[in-house]
Amino acid sequence: MNKPKSLSSLLLAGMAAIPMLWSTSCASGTGKETAEADNNVSEEAEIFFADPTIYTENGKYYLTGTRNREPLGFSLLESEDLVSWHPARPDSMILRAGQSTFGDKGFWAPQLLKSDNGYWLTYTANEQTVFAAADSLTGNYTQAEVKPIDGSEKNIDSFLFKDDDGKWYLYHVRFDHGNFLWVGEFDPASGSIVEGTLTPCFKNDQAWEATPAYKSNPVMEGPTVIKLDGKYYLFYSANHFMSPDYAVGYAVADTPRGPWKKNPANPIIHRNIVGEKGSGHGDLFTDNEGRYRYVYHVHNSDSVVSPRRTRIVTLKFDKNEEDGTYTITADSSSVVVPHTIG
Repeated sequence: MNKPKSLSSLLLAGMAAIPMLWSTSCASGTGKETAEADNNVSEEAEIFFADPTIYTENGKYYLTGTRNREPLGFSLLESEDLVSWHPARPDSMILRAGQSTFGDKGFWAPQLLKSDNGYWLTYTANEQTVFAAADSLTGNYTQAEVKPIDGSEKNIDSFLFKDDDGKWYLYHVRFDHGNFLWVGEFDPASGSIVEGTLTPCFKNDQAWEATPAYKSNPVMEGPTVIKLDGKYYLFYSANHFMSPDYAVGYAVADTPRGPWKKNPANPIIHRNIVGEKGSGHGDLFTDNEGRYRYVYHVHNSDSVVSPRRTRIVTLKFDKNEEDGTYTITADSSSVVVPHTIG
């Protein structure tokens, strides 16, 4: 399985880059960056990563996400219990704009994963997906050739999945009067999509995916994929991120390219389930006890979207004996509010 694998002010001056991790998310299908500027974060103990992801290794958890503040790039936090977090390296920054990496704005939606001889980081910058590498998990992620994965058109929210046969697939978002999910076979050696393999995943066709709470073009984004008992599960978010109904659902397929069958009980993470608005765009991982968890962001409050707050919830998987698929639900009583420690 590839990756099923979430601020009292810090007292040290050298850690000044960590507090107030407010961010800018992947924008709507207009392709325009939507600014979320609010420097006056009142509760500095909380973590303000949007589009978060958690990587697990050797019993520890590593959290990064969209922050969009100087220095531009991505910072990395470490934890042993998912509640208390601290910088994974002295300056916290594992990727910086202008340091052998593509992009000078809009650093969004990172994903960390391990390769055969190091570590990879995929992310969005300048509304392009990007592929970078480092020798160590907490090292400096750079590119041998500074470029996006596919510069032919705008594409965001990259997620790499390795199948059992060794093939890699890049799930991501492309724009067409909205945000839509696509998949293509990926070649790590060249850092590019294999020609002729791009395929759209599915249409916006469930009622929860476009509620009237916030008017926008169709939005489906934030993909994560796992494989269980021969079936592929694609988790994604729908609605504009500024909508209170931004939420998470999933679809199931027999191949990594689909065709996909959506869960009829979508969404599985929504304000009516976890109790906070704008709950979505995250990543699935397994904790040290083998439980599936989902890290995601929520709106800052009932009336303010940004800076968005990081949350973690436990997912429950119940197998359907008839067709071998799992019904997946969120345990609303298990929500974790991660904090940093000095």
